[in-house]
Amino acid sequence: MKSTVEQLSPTRVKINVEVPFDELKPNFDRAYRKIAQQVRIPGFRPGKAPARVLESRIGRAPVLDEVVNEAIPAKYLEAVRAGEVRTLGQPDFEVTKLEDRDVLEFTAEVDIRPEITLPELEGLTVSVDDVEVTDEEVEAELDQLRARFGTLTGVERPAEDGDFVSIDLSATVDGQEVEEAATTGLSYEIGSGQLVEGIDEAIIGANAGETKTFTTKLVAGQFAGQDADVAVTVQSVKQRELPEPDDEFAQLASEFDSIEELQADLRDRLAKMKKVQQGVQARDKILDELLETVEVPLPEKVVEAEVESRKHDAIHDLDHSEEALAQVLESQGKTLEEFNTELQADAEKAVRTQLLLDTIADNEETSVNDAELTERIIYQAQRFGVSPDEYVQRAQQSGQLSAIYADVRRGKALASIVRKATVTDASGETIDLEELFGPEQAEETPAVVDAEVAETEATEPAGAPGEK
Repeated sequence: MKSTVEQLSPTRVKINVEVPFDELKPNFDRAYRKIAQQVRIPGFRPGKAPARVLESRIGRAPVLDEVVNEAIPAKYLEAVRAGEVRTLGQPDFEVTKLEDRDVLEFTAEVDIRPEITLPELEGLTVSVDDVEVTDEEVEAELDQLRARFGTLTGVERPAEDGDFVSIDLSATVDGQEVEEAATTGLSYEIGSGQLVEGIDEAIIGANAGETKTFTTKLVAGQFAGQDADVAVTVQSVKQRELPEPDDEFAQLASEFDSIEELQADLRDRLAKMKKVQQGVQARDKILDELLETVEVPLPEKVVEAEVESRKHDAIHDLDHSEEALAQVLESQGKTLEEFNTELQADAEKAVRTQLLLDTIADNEETSVNDAELTERIIYQAQRFGVSPDEYVQRAQQSGQLSAIYADVRRGKALASIVRKATVTDASGETIDLEELFGPEQAEETPAVVDAEVAETEATEPAGAPGEK
């Protein structure tokens, strides 16, 4: 087999492949066996008819089609490996010459990872916010903890903001009932924003047994983007009574004996969370600075795929209806054109970020060990509410396992650059990056790579219940 690589642009190549028929003998053997199983020829058992008999019965063309369809992807991969081409996405194949019993020639146009020239990565400087925990923030955290241990008590008064109500809901659009919007005995906290827009205003002031009506725009389902007439009946009203913030509560809700110790612990945890946020802020600022200064050519097909993926996610709950999407956007004061413009910009930034971090990872010789990959898989599995084994199985079936590996590697590469930077807070104090990212030689994934996990852990009170 002969192959050459022709550079079409910084992000796309054409691979020309020439395969003599001598190399296709295994493909022909498999093609004959497959076709023989599908064709019934008198005098021969299924799969046992000789090649010459098959060709006399069905002709040469079906055999050639089978051989070509099987050989092209395999020979393409051989050419990619031989040319050390770093491909992105799926290729566009074209058979340019097919001379039976002589030669098969084809081309494959495919996006590639562009060559990116990195600047000096030492000595980057950024400034982040100070770590400052106010008394109000500590009290807010304490109130959230008290709410977890609160009790609900029925009241004989109109519903107020913050109350819990049991409600029945029904909705119609132009007189047609919206089945997915109908429910009974639904528990709802007024002001939580967990239901449709306008429901809080309708419920506040209503007594148990009273029905209120209002109009809202539906954001999902068959009638997404359309106005619906909603009827809400309040069945009961309950208020949440919070335990007193005293030593008894501290002993109930935590490992501490006094409320002062609990408040000190909450303050310390808020400070840790804000330190993690400093790391995230430094990471994001350094990445933005690199994206602004480094030229990253964009592979067109890869960007198109990213745009389509993001658009698919956006309209998935709208029955994949662009009309429904346009109606939802209209309710938000945004046009479909503005949405598409933002989508394109976000997709381009995402692709540029991935390509830049892949280049940095290569430059830094960043690797991912089994423990780090396992940690990410467990975290993702918990997010989706499945077991790690099931998540891995799904990822393998969808071809996403390599993408998970790449994401962890990119996060580590970015963390390695942040470690080399000088990060100061608004007061001019230098931030201890090892406290945020760990030692440079540490094997485990830095906390700010999984900032969402770190922030959750920082605020939980102690003792409380794809590249080829």
